[in-house]
Amino acid sequence: MPIIEVEHVTKEFRLGTLTSLQQSARNAINRALGRPVKERTLFRALNDVSFTVNEGEVLGIIGHNGAGKSTLLKLLAGISKPTYGRVSVKGQISPLIEVGAGFVPEFTGRENVFLNGTILGMPRKQIAKKFDEIVSFAELEQFIDTPVKRYSSGMLVRLAFSVATSVEADILLADEVLAVGDLAFQRKCFDRMEDMILRQRRTVLLVSHNIRQIERLCTRALLIDHGKITSEGRPKDICEAFYTQANTKIAMQAQQAHGSGRNVRMTGEVVMESLTLLDEQGREVEAVATGAPMQIRAVFYANRSITEPEVVFGFHTTDFVYIASMGTAHLETRPDMVAGHNVLECRIDRLPLVPGVFGLRVGVLDRYRREIFYGESLKIFSVNAGSIPVTKSAALGLVDIPVHWRFRNETVTA
Repeated sequence: MPIIEVEHVTKEFRLGTLTSLQQSARNAINRALGRPVKERTLFRALNDVSFTVNEGEVLGIIGHNGAGKSTLLKLLAGISKPTYGRVSVKGQISPLIEVGAGFVPEFTGRENVFLNGTILGMPRKQIAKKFDEIVSFAELEQFIDTPVKRYSSGMLVRLAFSVATSVEADILLADEVLAVGDLAFQRKCFDRMEDMILRQRRTVLLVSHNIRQIERLCTRALLIDHGKITSEGRPKDICEAFYTQANTKIAMQAQQAHGSGRNVRMTGEVVMESLTLLDEQGREVEAVATGAPMQIRAVFYANRSITEPEVVFGFHTTDFVYIASMGTAHLETRPDMVAGHNVLECRIDRLPLVPGVFGLRVGVLDRYRREIFYGESLKIFSVNAGSIPVTKSAALGLVDIPVHWRFRNETVTA
């Protein structure tokens, strides 16, 4: 039985500044007289969106900035109404959409806990019962009777998250809430979300740009693009579709950044003229299979001879998680770069990256380890599954490690 039903929902906004009262009256008169009226441009944040969510389901919502994700959550929370269509929600909602938005700066942390909890629908007795737990989770025991205007932004969001996740609601709407606070507190937030999902069996709608969190936490996912649902299904499949969609845009941005020098540092002694990936047959490719051989070829132009330079190739995710580096430092003899064109090739017998979208970074250092060239996202490429079997569960991690399994039964004698 669906706990949330969204049927052909469209949400429109008018762009530009609000008109004055005088202009609004003039427009009303012109409409009544059938005269043309200059209206502000209509923007459709959501366009004919339909889906359902069952009780206990964890739905991930992903898409580029401005796709309509936050607008959708605000409609479900009742913060705004659809222009067309119907939204039906059965049960109490706890919205974690703009964490800390309801806090009053002049009030103390204690007063804001009771105020914010009341706004979220918690009875005062329940707030009092959970008060110590809320403050302890936020790690603010020492500052709870201090006005929140003196809190740092991190302290404020910690307290707001702690209050919001203490509400015993049927449905949790979470918009980028796992990115609050420092790394240690983010880990606590993630653990609390997992507890709410796995142990408490809450119905959760999670909006996040952290695709790995969507894969790990959600049972189903939606991909929204320019206000429309373009894909729906298993989180792994939808996340891969999002990566594929983003690949072209990322590659274009990387190329533009490379051309403008934004992602490159260099002294001018060495310039990289080209960077290509080759398959086993020596053909230039933009996608490689997990476990397949590949080759990286770079062409450098040196303005002078460089003795025994160290060259490093490295893989990173599109959000700049560094995965591995391959360098020439361990070679017994490193060839010199001559003035002019120099071609360097690096062969990988078995690519260990799991399916996804990755970037290639390149660095060149002289014999004294002085950086003379460094660039990131100089090549964006895709990795597909190839012949590697894909399991029903989402693949976690970034590398595929080849292993051999052996099982045996043993009889233990007393």
